[in-house]
Amino acid sequence: MPSNTFPPASDPAARVQTYLAAMEAREIETAQSFLAPGFAMVFPGTAPMHSLQELIDWAKPRYRFVRKTYDRFDTMSGADEADVVYCTGTLSGEWPDGSTFEGIRFIDRFELSDGQITRQDVWNDIAEVKAQ
Repeated sequence: MPSNTFPPASDPAARVQTYLAAMEAREIETAQSFLAPGFAMVFPGTAPMHSLQELIDWAKPRYRFVRKTYDRFDTMSGADEADVVYCTGTLSGEWPDGSTFEGIRFIDRFELSDGQITRQDVWNDIAEVKAQ
């Protein structure tokens, strides 16, 4: 789905997919439009980040770029609570030295309220792979 197409708030998985596509395309302003005020993003070993620029700055010395291949998206919709979307798959990309990586497992957990992403938790095996 092109990142300039905005799915309805009633389709949380499509909204997450569009956000992730915008991030991968480095359409930061578009991606930012999916985030609620007070948004928090947590990666392994980090304090919560509250802006996409924090994420970009944090990631810069770790890798040149990352792409995600998705296996699935699972949505749990709550009547009175946030919608939760899990996505799983693998990462590929390039380390700062120009060497490539692929097949690194990840899972992201998103919370959405009124169609806006309020929280993203990220788990992956990138540190274990890099240590090898």
